[in-house]
Amino acid sequence: MNRHRIFLMICAMLAGIPAAVAQEPAPKPVPPAPFVAPVPPTPPFWRDDIDEALNKAETLRFQLDVDAIRENAQQKVDALLSKQAALGGVFGMDHGFAFLPQGIKGRAGRHEGDDREYERGQRALDGRNWEDALERFAQVASAGGSRADGALYWKAYALAKLGRRDDALAAIAELRKSYATSRWLDDAKALELEVKQASGQKVRPEAESDEDLKLMAINGLVQSDPERALPLLENLLKTSSSPKLKERALFVLAQSNSPRGKQVLEQVARGGAGNPDLQLKAINYISASSKKTDNRQLLWEIYSNSTDIQVKRSVLSGLRASNDKDHLLQIAKTEKSPQLRLDAISYLGSNGAHAELWQIYQGETSADVKQQILHSMISSGSADRLSEIARTEKDPKLRRSAIQALGSMNSTKTGDTLVSMYGSETDPAMKRNIVDGLHSQRNAKALVDLARKETDPAMKREIVHRLSNMKSKESADYLMELLK
Repeated sequence: MNRHRIFLMICAMLAGIPAAVAQEPAPKPVPPAPFVAPVPPTPPFWRDDIDEALNKAETLRFQLDVDAIRENAQQKVDALLSKQAALGGVFGMDHGFAFLPQGIKGRAGRHEGDDREYERGQRALDGRNWEDALERFAQVASAGGSRADGALYWKAYALAKLGRRDDALAAIAELRKSYATSRWLDDAKALELEVKQASGQKVRPEAESDEDLKLMAINGLVQSDPERALPLLENLLKTSSSPKLKERALFVLAQSNSPRGKQVLEQVARGGAGNPDLQLKAINYISASSKKTDNRQLLWEIYSNSTDIQVKRSVLSGLRASNDKDHLLQIAKTEKSPQLRLDAISYLGSNGAHAELWQIYQGETSADVKQQILHSMISSGSADRLSEIARTEKDPKLRRSAIQALGSMNSTKTGDTLVSMYGSETDPAMKRNIVDGLHSQRNAKALVDLARKETDPAMKREIVHRLSNMKSKESADYLMELLK
């Protein structure tokens, strides 16, 4: 007797239908077929494939729910952006909009696209591919994003390398006019001076041996006389040299054990060099230092004193690398930028900050924020807090998410909790969610125990249906028990 017929008979018994009615009609007799040598049966691989697909579907249900939440949030964000644009406002970190779930698209996605083009432009500069660099930076500049002023500077730099001095000066003028407070203006002044001084000279973009020599000289001087090299490196950072040359000089400073070298690196990280790209590099070098914990206060000061979203993101990564839970918690609580707050919560989860995440959750009123905290709790394996949320949370969607999260964990860790919750639960929908969670764990023993105690015929059928799809001794024994 196959599983399908057994399940039909059990459902009929639970519903009070005579077993004979549930039986499939007997087939009509057919004439005997000629004798054919028996062929060994083919193993029913299709059945295994179906079961495996069902299991994967159950496991992915939680992710699908999260995707639905994100899609709903994106619609809300688009509406907010449209309204803000109509009022003449700008979506930014000073507007205190509700916190957004992880993965939303929109303006943040466009910024990420600008970042990618900007980085490609820098790689083109390193490769002396001035035409490609010009195209990349022109695209970023025209988009008007957070890196538009830097893109205008490098656009002018590429134009100067191509010998198009008038266009380079025009790009610098546009930078000065459109971004009067940009931190790129000091570099732009130096570049403007060099372009004007070079007027009348024949430019050969392919002739860059002087820069190669400078790179070689830096490497050699640092090896032989590092103290003498430091003043030269400081001066080089203030010129309009290529990003490759400046980054190399900054790297040498980061590797130096000299107090003066560390002081210069710190100044650049605080924005003292005026070049935002160099500031990001300096922050990355400080974050990667072997003495990460010693740099926590420095990184926090940089974050607190900056209004640049790129700088803050870079500092956040450094705080995560140093496992600075205190400052990450402070950012998650007080930061006005939705995306930065999202990052801080995510980093707390990756650093196993169970207590800090729970502290934020208890004081939070936004369901979207709580949903993201739940996601971070899953990443950190905080089963105890998820259990408490599943028991006490008033929002049904958050409760369901917490239950699904518990079901995605190992049965030895959360199986007893789900069984206990089922016994005290009165909402049929939540009870079904708990059953789904136990089924996702392939926890046949727990489902059999629940089925034996369940007095509601409809709920019992739900449990038996899950058991009929499970391949385990406990489920098979219980199904046979129901047929006796």
